[in-house]
Amino acid sequence: MSQQQEIDNSIRLMAQKAKKAARSLISLSTETKNTLLRQMAEALEEKRPFIQQENQKDLAAGTQKGLSAAMLDRLELSDKVMASMIAGLREVVALPDPVGEVLNLTKRPNGLMVGRMRIPLGVIGMIYESRPNVTVDAAALCLKAGNAIILRGGSEAIHSNLALAEVLQGVLAAHGIDPAAIQVVPLTDRAAVTALLAQDAFIDLIIPRGGEGLIRFVSESSRIPVLKHYKGVCHIFVDSTADPVKATPIIMNSKTQRPGVCNALEGLLIHRDIAARYLPAIAEELRSAGVELRGCPESVALVSTIKPALPGDWGTEFLGLILCVKVVGTLDEAMTYMAEYGSQHTEVIITEDYSNAQRFLAEVDASAVMVNASTRFNDGGQLGLGAEIGISTTKLHAYGPMGLEELTSRKFIVYGAGQVRS
Repeated sequence: MSQQQEIDNSIRLMAQKAKKAARSLISLSTETKNTLLRQMAEALEEKRPFIQQENQKDLAAGTQKGLSAAMLDRLELSDKVMASMIAGLREVVALPDPVGEVLNLTKRPNGLMVGRMRIPLGVIGMIYESRPNVTVDAAALCLKAGNAIILRGGSEAIHSNLALAEVLQGVLAAHGIDPAAIQVVPLTDRAAVTALLAQDAFIDLIIPRGGEGLIRFVSESSRIPVLKHYKGVCHIFVDSTADPVKATPIIMNSKTQRPGVCNALEGLLIHRDIAARYLPAIAEELRSAGVELRGCPESVALVSTIKPALPGDWGTEFLGLILCVKVVGTLDEAMTYMAEYGSQHTEVIITEDYSNAQRFLAEVDASAVMVNASTRFNDGGQLGLGAEIGISTTKLHAYGPMGLEELTSRKFIVYGAGQVRS
């Protein structure tokens, strides 16, 4: 048997086990799921030395391979990161359980009662990079929503992820629940990803988290529906009626608080009517914070520190302290620009005009559309979901941050009293 066949067989067996485990999760009560999550939190605390010992193996290997300081920082399961993971489990306990909720129960003319019940998606496959804390976060959300999960982290975190899975599976087993409900792929060969993406008979949804290259590879290779989020090219449009007192902190927070994340600002559009008086002021604020500005000819003419933008700069996710600036003449021009260069992630208008705000909300197509607020609020915790497993920039079956409800589907339920169709 070839190595590829061995990998295919191993992944197929994991997927089969996950499918079987998922069926057993459907009947778990909210109380049981919360008990499991609480005990998982306690087990992570108890097994912290073992987990951090395994994490040190990954850190040592990463150092030897020449991983950057930033990558090593994301990889480390420090006491602070461990505490955050443990707190995250307890936060999921506090979230409402969506499974079994019945919506829109109505009586039909023939007396049938018809409603829709929230149910788990089934088996989630998650492919992600670097951060081993994602292993626990994703497992917790999937368990609360009644889903089994197969996790395939990056090779750089293999020891950490396997250790975390071992601890979580131990809690499941202690309660007589199939440990295959939470599995980490133990193979670092990339062929394991390809094999996972072929398990459409057993896996219901693939969620990739990482760079654009990873997500495109997964999307193009998968036989399973994929939750896509290629990149976060987020914009702010400063309307002619914008209040500078509001606008400046919104722009600064959006760009400089954490420039390397997907909900950071990448493009700033300013209405021509206020560009001459507002653009120099905001450009100086951004420059003082270390932001390099690349702009259109009109913005370059207004501010000497703005460099001329190259054609490839527009619509780029810089993930750093670089920002594109463009002067536009109308709301329609701003919305057209966002439609062309945005990534359907987050779009913001800063305005005091109610009609413009309402038009922007109705007509702009993004997973989060905001008025007078930072792009950084497009986050599950900030939007009231409690936690998220990822952000979808496609519309099937979720759009925006995915919390517990988005990890479920809905089936029709019907109560009859002997009715037959005529």
